[in-house]
Amino acid sequence: MNLQLPYCFCFFLLLQLPFSTNGQAYNNVSLGSSLTATAASGDLAWTSPSEEFAFGFQQVGDAGYLLAIWFNKIPERTIVWSANRNNLAQRGSKVQLTADGQLVLNDQSGTQIWTTPYLGGSGAAYGAMLDTGNFVLAGQAGANLWQSFDHPTDTLLPTQNLNSGGELIAPYLEKNYSDGRFKLILERDGNLSMYTTAYPLTASNFNYWTPGSSLGSGYQVIFNQSGYMYVVASNGTILNRVFSNPVPLQDLYLRATIDYDGVFRQYVYPKTASGGKSWAMAPSTTSTNFVPSNICLAIRYSAGSGACGFNSYCTLGDDQRPSCRCPPGYTFSDQDDERKGCKKTFISQDCDHPSQEIDSFEIKGYAKH
Repeated sequence: MNLQLPYCFCFFLLLQLPFSTNGQAYNNVSLGSSLTATAASGDLAWTSPSEEFAFGFQQVGDAGYLLAIWFNKIPERTIVWSANRNNLAQRGSKVQLTADGQLVLNDQSGTQIWTTPYLGGSGAAYGAMLDTGNFVLAGQAGANLWQSFDHPTDTLLPTQNLNSGGELIAPYLEKNYSDGRFKLILERDGNLSMYTTAYPLTASNFNYWTPGSSLGSGYQVIFNQSGYMYVVASNGTILNRVFSNPVPLQDLYLRATIDYDGVFRQYVYPKTASGGKSWAMAPSTTSTNFVPSNICLAIRYSAGSGACGFNSYCTLGDDQRPSCRCPPGYTFSDQDDERKGCKKTFISQDCDHPSQEIDSFEIKGYAKH
């Protein structure tokens, strides 16, 4: 029996096939699709075709939920992007790709927490989580109208670039994802720089690292598929190299993150169980895998609080990570946050109190080798 399908029906079937941009096949997130923040949110997500990345809700302790993108095939489910880091959603909140093509996050009462900017026209036709770690909203013709890669939080992934004016803001603490005290920015004048911030604001404060003079001509930071990261001019000329260590992405996951301590690091994670199960610093063969080389010495200025806050000092451990300490007679102002500095534990000498013998001391920056 010879069945002939109507032309309009065949066209309808074509519209249901997954679209592809940039040579990637992926699963569509159709208009009207939604996810709800629940205890099982991490297992109910929009995944990439390989399922290596997922988009959805991740619970942050008892504080609430992040709308986030994470590495989906490792136990840690490390977050690489989030939409609401300064305003956690609560259980029952919902993210939806609306009928008019906008991605909207509402709390449990329906109040909007976050949304993508107005995309113009009829909005997006569909969304998709790509195998690069990029979540996109695309128009009917397949062009990306919005993508998470253009709005990074604290992490860059291979093939993700940082454009002029783009910035990464460190988390406040390792498990507190709100805006922290350090940032990396490709400034409008073309210089790649790292700053302390005027916390709790994210305005730039003290410049503590640059990769070298780019003569104000930096146009973009490229993070390519080989693991190299460099600053280029508008004509493609390489001006400065940030990381120059090749990484075999067929065997390793790779990310570059500005951590809560203000250091920008390259991390790798084996894709196979036999390779171990933890993030480690990327192999360092030809250049460094973190900057600055010594943040304890990098952040030293007369009007500021250094890398560890007032009345404290900073040392580097054998793992080259900074550690905060208090001098004699002082203790941490906040035992849960060593970078808030130190407070005195003695009574200051004045006319109302008897004199107490206090050893004098001078705090100087130094590095432990």
